[in-house]
Amino acid sequence: MNSFVLVALTSGVLSALSQVLLKKSSTVQRKSVVFEYLNPYVIIGYGITFLCMLLMIYAYKGITFKLGAILESLTYLYVMILGKIFFKEKITVKRIIGNLLIVSGVIVFSI
Repeated sequence: MNSFVLVALTSGVLSALSQVLLKKSSTVQRKSVVFEYLNPYVIIGYGITFLCMLLMIYAYKGITFKLGAILESLTYLYVMILGKIFFKEKITVKRIIGNLLIVSGVIVFSI
């Protein structure tokens, strides 16, 4: 496997993890609006998001934009899986259909 593809996949997983951290932060009641944005979950979540941007910039050095878009779209699948693991969210039929539509779109796009 191309190392740039591995970097792009890692970026997608980290991006999903950052979204989980941000959601976790939103479930906690804070004293004020300032503390809603200045807490470890939010700071780390946005830090990971910034890291993901840098990783994708690096990955695009060795992969095509088409492949990059395909790999980035898989982040929706990772978010669904991490939501199930960390928040015990139900994977409903609507979510499965939505993710199947995303994967179908990726397949059509890659043809």
